Amino acid sequence: MAVSVLLGLAAWGFCVIVLAVQPQRAYGLSRGSFGLSKEVVAPPENGICASSVTVHGYKCQELEVTTEDGYILSLQRIPEGRVGGGEDKRPPVLVQHGVLVDGMTWFLNAPEQNLPMILADNGFDVWIANTRGTRFSRRHTSLDPSQPAFWDWSWDELVSFDLPAIFDFVYGQTGQKIDYVGHSLGTLIALASFSEGKLVNQLQSAALLSPIAYLSHMNTALGVVAAKAFVGEITTLFGLAEFYPKGEPVENFLKSLCANPGVDCYDLLSAITGKNCCLNSSTVDLFLKNEPQSTSTKNLVHLAQTMVAKMHSLMFETLRIYLIILSSTM
Repeated sequence: MAVSVLLGLAAWGFCVIVLAVQPQRAYGLSRGSFGLSKEVVAPPENGICASSVTVHGYKCQELEVTTEDGYILSLQRIPEGRVGGGEDKRPPVLVQHGVLVDGMTWFLNAPEQNLPMILADNGFDVWIANTRGTRFSRRHTSLDPSQPAFWDWSWDELVSFDLPAIFDFVYGQTGQKIDYVGHSLGTLIALASFSEGKLVNQLQSAALLSPIAYLSHMNTALGVVAAKAFVGEITTLFGLAEFYPKGEPVENFLKSLCANPGVDCYDLLSAITGKNCCLNSSTVDLFLKNEPQSTSTKNLVHLAQTMVAKMHSLMFETLRIYLIILSSTM
């Protein structure tokens, strides 16, 4: 696999901060193949439905949900399977992606291998969430993504605002309790919410894929090095609010991490995910066309803290004081 692809995959796992705001388009699969479609699907207004769902013969709706703190989230609905018909009131299922990706990450394969379409074909009313800050959820009632205040949130706010807003909307539209499928960060926010008794009255069941509650047992060399670098906290102190994982600085950052003893960037994919039976070059190429997505620096700082909590307090305070002294001499 080319070094550039490996670096792109690393950007998905552990990225550097870049304060940049630019539109991103969705790239879709042509029907029945793993190849990229010849045309770029423009338009967040058309978004995931047009690029990756209706082209396969499924009905799909693009919807919006506004959180209590003003973020306007993109939400897709696949109300029935490709054949259609069947029950009038299908059970609703909400699928929630993980960190640094968006709802498009569920649609990187052919329909028979994409979870939302499998669920729709098996009688579910499928709803796909897109977390604040990702390409189709970069709007707010009063803030703009170019403003640091837009990025002033962590997964705490996803627990307090995003998930409740989406649950309320889906429950209000369907009148039924919700089956929930979360991946990675999508499991963390669910566990945090359910443990506080939130949303449980609207919940039918929960399936957690790669569940996480804390990261202190993570042992991949790249992950440990990146977390200990406190990249998020350093850049937060300099006012960089958006964690944008694409661009030249990512490559430079990864090269510096790869120089650490024990970090093997030529076996990077296995180092992040473990042995993987099911990825091929076409899938990886499509992933890199669509992902990774932005999140807030504050969000990744919060995640990093769960890994290095025991050493965090002293090191961060020392670093903070040092930077204050340094800035006062400049």
